[in-house]
Amino acid sequence: MARETPMERWWPLRRQEPTRTAVATATQWLVRYAKAGRFVDAPSSATPGTAYQFAQESAENMAVLLYPAPTSADVDELAREWDLHPLLTEDLQQAGQRPKLERYGDVLSLVVRAAYYVDEAEDVRLAEFHMLVKGDAIAVLCQDGLWIDGTPAAAYIAQVEGPSPSGILDRGMLEHGPEAVIYRLIDAIVDGFTPVLQGLGIDKEQIERQVFGGSSEVAERIYRLNQEVIDLQHAATSLTEIVEALRRGHARYGIPDALQSYLQDVADHLEIVDRRVTELRDALAQILTVNATLVAQRQNEDMKKISGWAAILFAPTLIGAIYGMNFDDMPELHWTFGYPAAVAAMVALGVGLWVVFRKKKWM
Repeated sequence: MARETPMERWWPLRRQEPTRTAVATATQWLVRYAKAGRFVDAPSSATPGTAYQFAQESAENMAVLLYPAPTSADVDELAREWDLHPLLTEDLQQAGQRPKLERYGDVLSLVVRAAYYVDEAEDVRLAEFHMLVKGDAIAVLCQDGLWIDGTPAAAYIAQVEGPSPSGILDRGMLEHGPEAVIYRLIDAIVDGFTPVLQGLGIDKEQIERQVFGGSSEVAERIYRLNQEVIDLQHAATSLTEIVEALRRGHARYGIPDALQSYLQDVADHLEIVDRRVTELRDALAQILTVNATLVAQRQNEDMKKISGWAAILFAPTLIGAIYGMNFDDMPELHWTFGYPAAVAAMVALGVGLWVVFRKKKWM
């Protein structure tokens, strides 16, 4: 297994904290059976084991298991009845895994992350999904208890329990097997990047106005927004690698030809996302540079004013210092008009310097 980079080790900490807890009882999960591309009734007593058996009975059969908030009990049951590898089971139990595609014997394991935007917090948050494919059965585990758009996954499952579900269980794709469910989930995640990019774009425009408005907090906001863009870029880049891995496994693992076109479409959309993210990062870098330039200009203006006032105050100080030395032989020391003349010289010199600096726009 490839070694994680420091950024990959840090990135999972940026994800939304899992809402599931390790409890002994299993949660509500959904199982759907499909035969020849059409849904059929699944028994209410269905388990991961019986779902897998149904999928193995015929090449036209497929079983889909959806876990909205998998608990330890759910994972243990799935691992036991599907005979999952201990390392894979550990990944499912702990969650917080980096996006990846791995094979454990006859089980294909995928970890992907969806991104959704929280406008109130100006934050890009990530939801982690694990997908397991064993034969013609597929299990989708929503590790954070959230769906792609950040809504509770249980609410999504309630929507797809009907006879004509849409989304990742679109009937038009069922005939292509469990790989179609993988495609539909990845495609939905990629589509979810668009509102995130729109939210980040609005934030960028607001920051541009703040920069030229002289806000003192804009640098911190630029930095935070740049971190959100980096999170989105990591999510998109890792998904691109997974899509490419799926495409490379086309011939070896018998992925239907029809899905190759769909995967190419997803890859094209990811390329667009990557380009927009790169443009956002470049724009933020330029904004940060402009902000630094404007801050330096404002500091220079302040220094001009400080220097001008220092020169104005230096002139009377110089005169006062000379005549404050108390030597016996000094010009006009005993002159009757010496004091008024000295004060007048101080004022005149100060006013003269102020006029000069004013013309030079230092004041």
